[in-house]
Amino acid sequence: MKSIYEVSGMTCNGCKLSVENKLSSLQGVDSVQVDLTQGEATIYSKSPISFSLITNSLPPKYKITRKESIQDNDTIKVSKVKQLKPLFIILTYISITSLLLNFKNWNSTEAMLDFMGLFYIIFSFFKILDIRGFSMSFRMYDPLAIKVPLYGSIYPFIEIFLGVMLLMRIEVKVALILTIMILSITTIGVTKTLINKTKINCACLGTTLKLPMTEATFIENAIMLIMAIMLIIQ
Repeated sequence: MKSIYEVSGMTCNGCKLSVENKLSSLQGVDSVQVDLTQGEATIYSKSPISFSLITNSLPPKYKITRKESIQDNDTIKVSKVKQLKPLFIILTYISITSLLLNFKNWNSTEAMLDFMGLFYIIFSFFKILDIRGFSMSFRMYDPLAIKVPLYGSIYPFIEIFLGVMLLMRIEVKVALILTIMILSITTIGVTKTLINKTKINCACLGTTLKLPMTEATFIENAIMLIMAIMLIIQ
């Protein structure tokens, strides 16, 4: 990332060199560019550097103020991937478990039902860890939860109920229809949030992991919806 600061008190190239050396010596700084004419210092780093650390590194004659910070696309992508890592790991575990359960006598229908059932059970666990926090987060984007706050509080238990139905093969068609209904509503809210570029946390894994709302949320919902539709029409 690139952070730009205004530096006053620099009067010559010696001052410029001094500021460059002091800032370059800070831990986490990749490079520094100082513009004597503009009175600016640009710091390049992989992560934000503490402003107090920057201030304390310079002699009292120099006064530094924060101007702007710009994250490059690569930094933003790495940050997103890092934040979504728990989600990817959980989905991988669910996928592998579903495949192993049906490995000997392969049946794609059974594998999809197991995937969906495990998805509900595991995701509901994280929501139940902080039901109140989940409910508040869910109401930020789910259309039904916005209008009926109680829906957000009971949603984790609906997931458990549907998970058990799918894993135990109890009224599977009913469970699939309910899946299409509730996930369609949620996906509408997710889509609106992404289109409006509203920065909020996704409630899919509760509040413990604090996942950002990204295209990954839309994709996970879409996968469940596609599976449910495929299982109903086959």
